[in-house]
Amino acid sequence: MFSPKLLAVTSLILASFGLTSAGAVGQKQSQVSEKYGASTLFLQPWNAGRDANEPAFHSQKLDANTFVIRQSLKTSFEAPFLYLIFGQEKVLLIDTGAGGVDLRRVVDDHIEAWLAQNQREAIQLVVMHSHGHGDHVGGDASFKDRPDTVVVGHSPKDIAGFFGIENWPAQTASFDLGGRSVDIIPTPGHHPSHVMVFDAVTKALFSGDVIYPGRLYFQCGLSETYTKSMSRVAEFTRENDVRWLLGGHVEMKAVAGEAFASENGSRRGEHILELPVAIVSDIQMALTAMGDKPRVKSYGEFILFPHPADPRGKQPPNWCLN
Repeated sequence: MFSPKLLAVTSLILASFGLTSAGAVGQKQSQVSEKYGASTLFLQPWNAGRDANEPAFHSQKLDANTFVIRQSLKTSFEAPFLYLIFGQEKVLLIDTGAGGVDLRRVVDDHIEAWLAQNQREAIQLVVMHSHGHGDHVGGDASFKDRPDTVVVGHSPKDIAGFFGIENWPAQTASFDLGGRSVDIIPTPGHHPSHVMVFDAVTKALFSGDVIYPGRLYFQCGLSETYTKSMSRVAEFTRENDVRWLLGGHVEMKAVAGEAFASENGSRRGEHILELPVAIVSDIQMALTAMGDKPRVKSYGEFILFPHPADPRGKQPPNWCLN
């Protein structure tokens, strides 16, 4: 299956095609980038591959029951972010990263510490995925034999069946962790099974690869699907108290409109992980401006990145139009 993130050309997109912030959305995004130049959610900057002895994972907490885990750039240029959410009866892990490293040990350490702090003996682990790309399901195998653990499949049928979504992708679902419920929001476009997860306790929308500070990939022929998913997200954010979107990666620099090369193993000056909820309307505006002629274009906090199903022999930014 073609994965646009493996395209070597993406490492040269901005320089080669002069993609810079432009128009009303770009100007607005530049202001957002300046306003949110330092994280208000995390105490430390995320590890970014600059230390030769950097550990395979870097964990920080949103609160005592919510942890964010980043896989090191030293182990994968994708450097995906994973999320661990504790309720009283279940703990939910969103994504298992790119694989090749011992994620289970990190997750088990978090669970053991939480159990000790809460004077508990056991809690069930549910492993789900924002979507089925390899950098989000790569660590699944290490959890399949773990006691008291459920690993949810990553096809639309698997996800709809487990969470009780009868009308995919129009229906959302609630999943009870015990005294704490999360909402599951189908958002296909980047991937057929993509979902976002909203946690009302932290007011964070875990947005996977549909929204994050980076290249927002979707196939040329699926721009309508992606746009409809964005409309559902916009409606959800209007009806719920969403404060932040936390995605699957960081690919943008702190400088508005600039991205790192795709396979950088070390970075300096990364954009912060969290995005304000206003980013949803910014992406909608950019999609509206794109209309029926999808093309690669950079904005302050993201790059719209429509791509052909088979990119061979084609080059962005207008490769959907050839």
